[in-house]
Amino acid sequence: MKILRFLLIFVPISIVGEFMHFSPTVMFILSALAIIPLAGIMGEATEEISFYSGPRVGGFLNATFGNATELIIAFFAMQAGLFDVVKASIAGSVIGNILLVLGASMLMGGIKFKSQTFNKQSIEVSSSMLLFAVIGLTVPAIFTHTVAADLLNTRYEGLSITVAIIMFAIYLMSLYFSFYTHKDIYAAIPEEEATPKWSLNKAIAVLIGATVLIGVESEMFVGAVEPMTEAIGLSEFFVGIILVPIIGNAAEHSTAIVMAYKNKMDVAMEIAIGSSLQMILFVTPVLIFLSLLFTPMSIIFNEFELVALVLSVLIANRVASDGESNWLEGVQLLAVYLIMAVSFFIL
Repeated sequence: MKILRFLLIFVPISIVGEFMHFSPTVMFILSALAIIPLAGIMGEATEEISFYSGPRVGGFLNATFGNATELIIAFFAMQAGLFDVVKASIAGSVIGNILLVLGASMLMGGIKFKSQTFNKQSIEVSSSMLLFAVIGLTVPAIFTHTVAADLLNTRYEGLSITVAIIMFAIYLMSLYFSFYTHKDIYAAIPEEEATPKWSLNKAIAVLIGATVLIGVESEMFVGAVEPMTEAIGLSEFFVGIILVPIIGNAAEHSTAIVMAYKNKMDVAMEIAIGSSLQMILFVTPVLIFLSLLFTPMSIIFNEFELVALVLSVLIANRVASDGESNWLEGVQLLAVYLIMAVSFFIL
């Protein structure tokens, strides 16, 4: 995590670059490099606050701010009318967490340990919930291909809002399930015994400051997407489904890999699958609701995104079924991710 601190130098550099009108490609790279450490600091501040708020409130804060960076980036992209980028980033985050992050975690942990175990019961709950969430995204897409176009125009927006409300309600219920009625299921997940390094006021101030700076950087990042993709011939779809999730979740991804290397596979699994769950059940509905303030965004994903999502979630359920992992499973997940990334690149 210390290496992320050095990347903070790109925050002032990117701001200077914005005022000096650097090329879109340069601004895209600078703002991306600035967002990565800010996301890490936001996560660290949230973790510090959890020491003072207690495990239940802390868990909710981690769930809420876990994908805050991607939420902020998606908000500015949505405001700019880049709806394809927004939806691609949602799908890409789920795919990246399940295949890239989980695969890298299993590989790194498997290099050090012959096999690793995790809380099968809690991960099965999360992976089953993830399967439901993907079904929630799939049904509206099927609806668009089966309903007449004239009916679609009048029901399109209402369908997205209804599905978003249902998914958000399920998200709230899942929090109640994990923190209250069935918290014993998650008791086996190891927790770091540590004391806070920051005061509560400092943690809150850092969280607010990091959030504001991520907002500034995200606006510059999104503003550079269209001209940058035109300049170098890269599709906005590839940027949304591959680059945005990696940039937004870099700090969280590194944490999962480190935890797996320390033989804390429970934590790594929960980060990968839990983050995917939050993206669909929390971030997606919130974006749908926010889009009503300007241009309503549909919840309809294209065929490529849906196939990739469904396959990724099926893989997640398969991996979670035995409660064990090894380096070969990690290689297999990474291989599937690379195949998908290359395919998305040439689309």
